[in-house]
Amino acid sequence: MSEKLLNTALKFKNLKICVLIPTYRNAQFLPKVLDSVLSVVDDVIVVNDGSPDDTETILQAYSGRIIIERHKINQGKGIALKTGFKKAAELGFKYAVTMDSDLQHRALDLNKFVDAIIQTPDALIVGARTLSDKQLTQGSGFANKFSNFWFTVHTLKKLPDTQTGFRIYPLKEVVGMKLFSSKYETELEMLVRCAWKGVEIKSIPINVYYPNREERVSSFRPARDFTRISILNTFFTFAAFFYGYPSMLLHWIIKKFRR
Repeated sequence: MSEKLLNTALKFKNLKICVLIPTYRNAQFLPKVLDSVLSVVDDVIVVNDGSPDDTETILQAYSGRIIIERHKINQGKGIALKTGFKKAAELGFKYAVTMDSDLQHRALDLNKFVDAIIQTPDALIVGARTLSDKQLTQGSGFANKFSNFWFTVHTLKKLPDTQTGFRIYPLKEVVGMKLFSSKYETELEMLVRCAWKGVEIKSIPINVYYPNREERVSSFRPARDFTRISILNTFFTFAAFFYGYPSMLLHWIIKKFRR
């Protein structure tokens, strides 16, 4: 292990950070993802969200090196994240870096998250992808702009990328959070809910890799999922006026007086 990777591993240990990987139907990519992450850090939690493929067999080969949580049936990424957060907190971790299991996120970027959390220990750090038009499909490009717009409406804050799953969460802010959503939209909901709680949200640049489109496995269904996200955004628009904005103002005042 290089000195840089060794330093990253030590920082993860000292700051009580783990890596959390929810996975569903990504057996073809999972070994490469796990090998790359384990080459950088030791503490990895994987939540198998009811995958019908060879995911469980693959995870068994890593038994003793990772923590494995299982859902008997697929419950959605949001529920998988909640399961992982709860397990991480039970094991004594203070932070969890979430990564996808489709090779999109690069383990070498883990050092960026640990350095960012050292600078702002109570923040939620979100990776911002630098994507070319060739990498973005028309649907995913629209989805990110759509999500960014509503995040700003609900929080009066701007983020360049609210759709990425590469983040570091302070577990005290998300464990036990009562969520309305259970699938992909959960990640947007957690951003909004953390902003309402006065949690600082920062963005850092990350690199991404997308396999060829014919190799990608996606559970995203545009019509169904945009409908669900639109319902959530409608609810949050009303909630922002009656709860979100006043809550953010209150937290801002409290921080002002503490300085």
